[in-house]
Amino acid sequence: MPGPIRPMPDLDRSTLERVARSAIEEDLGPGDYTSLWTLPDDARSRATFLAKKGGVVAGLQVAATVFQVVDERCQVRFLLRDGDEVRSGQEFGAVEGPARALLSAERTALNFLQRMSGIATATRRYVEAVRGTKAVILDTRKTAPGLRLLDKWAVRAGGGQNHRIGLYDMVLIKDNHIRAAGGITEAVQAVRARNTLGLPVEVEVTDLAQLREALGLIVDHVLLDNMGLEEMRKAVALTAGRVPLEASGGVNLDTVAAIAATGVDYISVGALTHSVQALDISLEME
Repeated sequence: MPGPIRPMPDLDRSTLERVARSAIEEDLGPGDYTSLWTLPDDARSRATFLAKKGGVVAGLQVAATVFQVVDERCQVRFLLRDGDEVRSGQEFGAVEGPARALLSAERTALNFLQRMSGIATATRRYVEAVRGTKAVILDTRKTAPGLRLLDKWAVRAGGGQNHRIGLYDMVLIKDNHIRAAGGITEAVQAVRARNTLGLPVEVEVTDLAQLREALGLIVDHVLLDNMGLEEMRKAVALTAGRVPLEASGGVNLDTVAAIAATGVDYISVGALTHSVQALDISLEME
């Protein structure tokens, strides 16, 4: 039976440029008048990327693309790769080029880099918290609109895995679908009648009675929504490995280890992307 992990498209050059151009257009508008009016046209400069707090870096190529979109003469070099750990006070890259371009691109590049590194850092903490269990940390669709691929890429950099990318690559029958369809059985049967794409089907359950019903329908995956630890343990025993189980709801760093110890296969954590604490990174001009 397939699990909930879905393959994510790579961050190819066209994707990076599309995201970078949109963000630069938002910030730059008709022109960065501060830089245009304070710096001569031929001024060149160099700046270093400095981690002001330790963590896991992610979004390096996104940041580099921002500088190159502003001015293709910008040259960016990083000493680390996405997923590497960085120490507080460590310089981990540099950019050289026209001074105006460096200053115009600085904030947008750092916004991407700080957000993605914050996601990767948080993900790494969750992954470390469940080490020694079989539980896999998953993200959710609770991402910044328009930045989903970047958010999910950052989760992967932190050692987590991606749940479905959108509404199109997996069927997840949640509580509102169940209510609207008239029940779990009715919802699953309706999906089966229309699922000509062969998408994997996941069903959300809130108690053991719903779990028994879902198991009788031979679905691909079951999501245990906001269950207590004892009920999750009973769910694992009842399922006996027939389908992968995912725990969701009420997950934080204080609870994730105990949830993993119940024997669930996956734990989805919305906080990875919906409550991002940016990693403190600066760009120091020389």
